[in-house]
Amino acid sequence: MKIAITAESTIDMPKELLEKFGIRTLPYTILLGEDVELDGDGIADKIFEYVAKTKILPKTSAINDMQYKEFFDEVLKDCDGIVHIALSSGLSSSYSNARRVSEEYDNVKVIDSQSLSTGIALLAVYASELANKGYELDKIVEMVEKRVPFVQASFILKRLDYLFKGGRCSRLQLFGANILKLRLQILVNGGKMEPANKFRGNMDNCIMEYVNTTLSTFNNPDYENVFITYSSASEEVVDKIRCVLRDKGFKNIYATRASGTITSHCGEDCLGILYINDGGANV
Repeated sequence: MKIAITAESTIDMPKELLEKFGIRTLPYTILLGEDVELDGDGIADKIFEYVAKTKILPKTSAINDMQYKEFFDEVLKDCDGIVHIALSSGLSSSYSNARRVSEEYDNVKVIDSQSLSTGIALLAVYASELANKGYELDKIVEMVEKRVPFVQASFILKRLDYLFKGGRCSRLQLFGANILKLRLQILVNGGKMEPANKFRGNMDNCIMEYVNTTLSTFNNPDYENVFITYSSASEEVVDKIRCVLRDKGFKNIYATRASGTITSHCGEDCLGILYINDGGANV
C-alpha cells in the first residue's frame, strides 16, 4: 500500500528536501496589495520589499475546501492513501477545512500538527519514514499523533514590527523592545504562539543565547533531525548554530528559509531551532 505524506507550504522545506522525503505540498495564497502570489521559494524577499515600501503587511488566506479537494484528488491518482499534516488549528482554519474535506474519503487522514514551520516538517519526515517501512494508514496517524505534543518549535525575533502591524503586540511593547534592544522568543505551545524568554543586546549574541537556552530547557531531544529555520540570517550565524547542534549530537541538521506565510507574521531577522523533544521514536 502506497501512502503519500502531504502538508501545506507552511512546512518550510525547500524543494530538494520535499523530494528527498517524498512530501507533497499545497501552497497558501499571499496578497501583496493587488498582487496575488503563491507561497514558495523567493516570496519572502518580495514580502520584505512590499512592507518596506508600503508599511502594510501582506495578507494570507486559509486554503479552502475546493483547493483541498482538488489537491487530494490529484495526489490519490498515484497512491492508495494520504496522511496530511496541517498547520496548527490554533493558527489557521486550514486544518478544519482539510479535515472536513477528508471526511469525503476513506483513505485520507488529516493530523493537526499543533505547530508551524519545520515543526510540521519534523512530523512529516517521521510519517514518511513510517510509510516507507510499510506501515498502514491508521497506524501512521496513530504514531505521528503521539509525537505532536513533543515538537519543540520556537523562534527569536530581532524586532516586533511585524507583530505590531499584525496586532499581536502593543505600541508600548514595541517601543520598549526597541529602546531596550530586547529580542523576544516566541514559543509554540498548545498549538498557539506565545511570548517566552527575552534576550537583550546584540542580535547575533542573543541568537546563540536563545539556542543554548532552548537546548537546556528542552533537553530530551530526538537527535535524528533538527531544523534551523529563518526568515533572514547570515551564513556565519547559521554555521555557528550548526556547530552547536552537531556538538550536542544531532545527526541531520537542516537549514531552511521560512515560507512566505510564516514570514508574513514574523518579519525579517527571525530564526528558530526546531526538534522533537521526546528522546527519539522507537521505529
